Amino acid sequence: MESFSYRVKSEILDSINSRQNADACLLGILYTCKVFSQREILFVTENENTVNFFVKSINKICDTDNSVVIKVNKKVKASVYILNVKKEYISVVFNYYKLSYDFFENNYEKAVLPKKRFISSLVAGAFLSCGSINDPNKEYHFELVFRDVQMCNFFGIVLIDNYGIVPKHTERKNYEVVYIKESENIEDMLTLMGAQNCSLEIMNIKIFKDIRNKINRAVNCDNANIEKAIKAAERQINDIELIEKIKGLSSLTDDLREIAEIRLENPDINLKELGQAVNPPISRSGANHRFNRIAKIADQLRKDIS
Repeated sequence: MESFSYRVKSEILDSINSRQNADACLLGILYTCKVFSQREILFVTENENTVNFFVKSINKICDTDNSVVIKVNKKVKASVYILNVKKEYISVVFNYYKLSYDFFENNYEKAVLPKKRFISSLVAGAFLSCGSINDPNKEYHFELVFRDVQMCNFFGIVLIDNYGIVPKHTERKNYEVVYIKESENIEDMLTLMGAQNCSLEIMNIKIFKDIRNKINRAVNCDNANIEKAIKAAERQINDIELIEKIKGLSSLTDDLREIAEIRLENPDINLKELGQAVNPPISRSGANHRFNRIAKIADQLRKDIS
């Protein structure tokens, strides 16, 4: 079964509809891939669709069908694709994007950015390369895992400056992680990267969770009220049976004897129904008042016995 993260990446790739989008997306992959230097471009992924996009895009830039060497490391759960851009084509990629050599000294202020309307594709490329998102049915968690803190800061600033999304940061082993927990921000991220359907899916899941939580709260409230009513009825019957045993119900006033007899005959009905059963009918609070009077009589009898 395809994971939610896999479906997000597939939708991103399906949404790429122009050379400018593709170039910006590839640049995001290059910035965040395993190795990106003048000597080596190494990209590692488990996503076959991303492999196809990477190879097709590099080949187009290099004007060849054979610019990338692909190795496949087959594992139990998934195949890992190891992609190396051939050395003779690395400079072609650098020149195509007009990358400054300062960039490779971790001076990311010199990093090339696409035009503003294509920055979302740059972010999408980073997600294809080093991102993941949890199944929203379980938890809301979006993250990008970077090889160094400078690249982490670079993309953090891109998100803040362009979209007002402020991610959190943590370290995990030897990597720097930018992550988002707020469902609204995750929805915005998916939308801007081109995964609108997955964004809508999260919204629908949130609506379903909200409805389910409301139902659970209502059921819990009903159960609590039922339990409370049962316990109250048990106390009332105990009081009435005590009075009947010691003094007899005839010792009660007519209004108290009437409701006491109705309660003994109807142990399962609530106060409102009890109030409607007397003649003339009384309110729920009126029925409760009569049982409070019965309880005082029973309590006094208990004291007298002890």
